[in-house]
Amino acid sequence: MDQILSLATTNLLSPIILCFVLGVLAALARSDLSFPEAVAKGMSIYLLFAIGFKGGVSVADHGIDLTLGLSLLAGIVLSALLPFIAFFLLQTMTGLSRLDAAAVAAHYGSISIVTFVAATSVLEGSGIAAEGYMVAVAAAMEAPAILSALWLISRGAGDGDDRRMDSTLMREIMLNGSIVLLVGAFMIGGITGAEGLAKIDSFIVSPFQGVLCLFLLDMGLVAGRGLREEGAVLRPGPLAFGVLMPLVGSAFGLGAGLLLGLSTGGVALFMVLSASASYIAVPAAMRVALPEANPSIYLTLSLGVTFPFNLTLGIPLYVAIASALTGG
Repeated sequence: MDQILSLATTNLLSPIILCFVLGVLAALARSDLSFPEAVAKGMSIYLLFAIGFKGGVSVADHGIDLTLGLSLLAGIVLSALLPFIAFFLLQTMTGLSRLDAAAVAAHYGSISIVTFVAATSVLEGSGIAAEGYMVAVAAAMEAPAILSALWLISRGAGDGDDRRMDSTLMREIMLNGSIVLLVGAFMIGGITGAEGLAKIDSFIVSPFQGVLCLFLLDMGLVAGRGLREEGAVLRPGPLAFGVLMPLVGSAFGLGAGLLLGLSTGGVALFMVLSASASYIAVPAAMRVALPEANPSIYLTLSLGVTFPFNLTLGIPLYVAIASALTGG
């Protein structure tokens, strides 16, 4: 318990978390602080490229082996499985319709790449190493959850319902910008290796923490506005789900990481991936696949509840549990 409290305190007082808190408070206070959309998108592109490239370099140094393949498979299975668990909890704990419950469930099977980036930053700050290929696992966990949500809807749909996989949705899922950039940067890093990293080190290593702080400040502004404008959707049931589901997901990630024999950092990142909720790739796909679903519900839960919980309390908890069980 002391270790968890110590990690939580350190994390809460880190610049990246304090920047996020500043954004939330500014939005709740109705400040006019804002980032131009182009700047926010530019920071997102930078972070995705940097984390993908560094992950590819780590794989080049580590080499491709059985553990890498099994980790990718485990990530895909978890991404497909977790929406069913989330859907069951939502129907048990909330009064959401089947459509909205399925849309929310998709978010909790997919991942938040920003939560993943924040977790890698915490691990690096604590001197805990992690497998570089976990960024590839993150990319693999983006899409399967969307397919599971569509299956859940089709099971409860009438004969006249034509919500099925089509070319538009497939393109939205597979060519989503975040997936393309993350996988592409990962491949470039893997091809060029340490020599390639040395050439752009001053661009993707040194400025990374500063850009992450500004990006989380913007995320805090977005989350704060969502809480201010859509707070009515946060009834006790959905609110409890937004905190409980990350803990349930992290338990599955913990089991997968331990079975795979990953390092302390690898287990912690598997827990983070399984505990996080998408607010970029899945909402884009839901607009195409389930346009009738209420965005205020799934965005407020994923970005306004689960994202802050993971940043402030979840990541320190997952790191502490991984450290305790792996001896790291």
